[in-house]
Amino acid sequence: MELSILSALNAERTGRRASVLVTTIASGAQRLVKAAEIAADPLAELLDKQLRMAKSAMVEVEGAQYFLTVQAPHPRIVITGAVHVSQAMAPMAKLLDLDLVIIDPRTAFATPERFPGVRLLTEWPDEAIATIGLDSYTAFVALTHDPKIDDPGLEAALRSDCFYIGALGSRKTHGGRIERLAAAGFDEAATGRIHAPIGLDIGAVSPAEIALAILGEIVNSLRGPRRKPA
Repeated sequence: MELSILSALNAERTGRRASVLVTTIASGAQRLVKAAEIAADPLAELLDKQLRMAKSAMVEVEGAQYFLTVQAPHPRIVITGAVHVSQAMAPMAKLLDLDLVIIDPRTAFATPERFPGVRLLTEWPDEAIATIGLDSYTAFVALTHDPKIDDPGLEAALRSDCFYIGALGSRKTHGGRIERLAAAGFDEAATGRIHAPIGLDIGAVSPAEIALAILGEIVNSLRGPRRKPA
């Protein structure tokens, strides 16, 4: 591999940006296609498919073989709210190989006993998110019903390239949320990114069922049609 390609590959990896290394089998020639460049690439459809699956593969186009080496950041979920739903989400997310971060300044709720093995940040969301960052391989979920905690997180998510943004609450609750976000300067196109009511419509009632619905919607967003890259 050429040093310039390796350097570019490492830069994308460090920045948590996806890319695909395309190797032409016949000649051994290689080129790196960054996520932002996929749409304009001659192999766009195949690159997009493998990137969404996060799997490398051998492909053939018009008699020519290529090996696509996919480099995709590990997807993660950032949640505001150490609540019953996030408790149920934690073991499910682990089974799905999704990293989980829970932010909640209420230390009575955000405890290792309630969330064993989960990364807990007992700071206010604006402080915590400034530390961990949000990117196109991050899903953001607001679960507290408390505007003081959820709104700063939602504002940070809307300013980012998060592939999924969801917020728990009724339509009435979400209406008030939209009004507050509009007052903070977010237009309809921005707030339209928020999945609310949150989760797939499976008639979920219990915290575990709601967690399942949310994770199903997150996976669908992650593996579905290509998202606008960072």
